[in-house]
Amino acid sequence: MSKLWGGRFTKETNQLVEEFTASIEFDQIMAKEDIAGSIAHATMLGECGIIEIDEAELIIEGLNKILKKVEKNEVQFSIENEDIHMNIESLLIEEIGPVGGKLHTGRSRNDQVATDMHLFLKNNTSSIIDFIEEVQNKIVIQAKKHVNTIMPGYTHLQRAQPVSFAHHLLAYFWMLERDKSRFKDSLKRVDISPLGAGALAGTTFPINRQRTAELLGFSDIYHNSLDAVSDRDFIVEFLSDSSLLMTHISRLSEEFVIWSSQEFQFIELDDAFCTGSSIMPQKKNPDVPELLRGKTGRVYGSLIGLLTVLKGLPLAYNKDMQEDKEGMFDTVYTVVGALQLLSGIIDTMKVNENRMYEAVKNDYSNATDLADYLVRKNIPFRQAHEIVGKTVLYAIENHKFLGELNLEEFKMINEVFEEDIYHTLNPKTVMEARISEGGTSTNEVWKQIMKAEECLSITTNMV
Repeated sequence: MSKLWGGRFTKETNQLVEEFTASIEFDQIMAKEDIAGSIAHATMLGECGIIEIDEAELIIEGLNKILKKVEKNEVQFSIENEDIHMNIESLLIEEIGPVGGKLHTGRSRNDQVATDMHLFLKNNTSSIIDFIEEVQNKIVIQAKKHVNTIMPGYTHLQRAQPVSFAHHLLAYFWMLERDKSRFKDSLKRVDISPLGAGALAGTTFPINRQRTAELLGFSDIYHNSLDAVSDRDFIVEFLSDSSLLMTHISRLSEEFVIWSSQEFQFIELDDAFCTGSSIMPQKKNPDVPELLRGKTGRVYGSLIGLLTVLKGLPLAYNKDMQEDKEGMFDTVYTVVGALQLLSGIIDTMKVNENRMYEAVKNDYSNATDLADYLVRKNIPFRQAHEIVGKTVLYAIENHKFLGELNLEEFKMINEVFEEDIYHTLNPKTVMEARISEGGTSTNEVWKQIMKAEECLSITTNMV
């Protein structure tokens, strides 16, 4: 079968060139978007009198038949037709005859592919926002169970101060809330129609771009035809937002790997999200969180790859831009899969409250409160810091924790210490003492949970 663009050529395309330049193996994913764009375009052509109404209706009828076959996986796409656009057009001509060739009037594959990608990302970005919210819901559910569960808070992976486990989990809620906000904001740049921009300069036919935008559910059109066919900022932005989302997923996954280790034993991951060893029968490996960490690099690679493709391109369309799709498709699948798995991990994990509390009791993470105690006794903080440092050193040398020192030992270090120091050093007291807004005290964590639920409720009501 000759190429749809083959009139100017006297030789068949080299087979290797055909295989190397074809994109149908991956852009067939956008078959439904391509058909939707074609139906809108055909509708507009008929309404504007560019083709006859009955021709437009025949084209639309043929496209709908192809759509049904696509949905049933009954279509065999051909590499000879290069991409999804020419495959659909060839199938249409086979279905309805030569009138199918009128579909391409007033448009180019350049604006067609851009339209497909806008539609694809618009739909999938909305889905990703929903999946983020599902993870947030699971975080809130676990947080409400563990407001009073005390665990060591860390800096430099060294025990720092006791915190509520709910407080720790909710930090990821707010990371995801920012991710969700970025994806929502990016929809403003996705929700723009390039259709009708032609190859680069528009078209000589009196088309109605606003009408096709309306039919496809876009809120606006590109106002410059060169920009319309060459813009891939919206994909870069999606990959950037996805990269940051995966960073947050990776950080939480790292926590799960650490917390579920024999050394920590803070949580136990459900068997459904772990695997075993082929040689060591006792092993229960946190493979899913580990792979979520690993997949993060894959998404970063797609972002850097597309930025590299775009950095030296003159206007308007260049074949290099065919490399914009695989990374976008792969990132959508990676992010959606990661969010679904993360939701399941959070929902099913078991929290070892006693183990966490034992860890907090057997460390020096209450030292800051010891310094604050001295400050309340009118000792300047810097001096208090030095006194507590010496107290910690004394305790370490004597193989004790701060709460195990007797009052005589405290008074030996400084006379201002009284019996109430033991209440101050209690992990529960230490946690509850963080009363500043956004702190880890019970009241503040409950306020945070209420705010989180309010955020989720607002989103739900908006939908």
